[in-house]
Amino acid sequence: MQGVDVFMGRLNPDMFVVTAEAGGERAGCLVGFASQCSIDPPRFAVWLSKANRTFRVAERADRLAVHVLTREQHALAALFGGRTGDEGVDKFAEVRCTSRAGGAVVLDDAAAWFVGRIVTRTDGGDHVAFLLDPVESGARDDPDAPLLRLADTLDIEAGHPAD
Repeated sequence: MQGVDVFMGRLNPDMFVVTAEAGGERAGCLVGFASQCSIDPPRFAVWLSKANRTFRVAERADRLAVHVLTREQHALAALFGGRTGDEGVDKFAEVRCTSRAGGAVVLDDAAAWFVGRIVTRTDGGDHVAFLLDPVESGARDDPDAPLLRLADTLDIEAGHPAD
């Protein structure tokens, strides 16, 4: 499907770090498949790869935290996109983070974040969509800082294969 590949190759989506906590396990990963999907009620969907440890933790979670990063936060993106907890890496030991009510982990230095209650999960192939109902949010002081986008992360070697 060459036409679809050309279409997809032109996209440069914002990148997010999604974190999950369930049964005493914490996990987080860098994602580019995410979007607001409803205005009223406000809803957001994030797609997690089935190959990713974060997906396995999120399957058992009630809430996820979604974080927006700025371009200056490339190192944070590399930590959550290029390393995996499947190899015993505790990414959270390397960052400032706060546990929130309902079992969500928030990265304190993210440009902006929200915690969402998982409304439903939808299988989309090699990724599963988690539809989130935002219940809590926060942001840093600089709303004009350029956001981290896919093109800014192409040098990060994924901790897991894309599929």
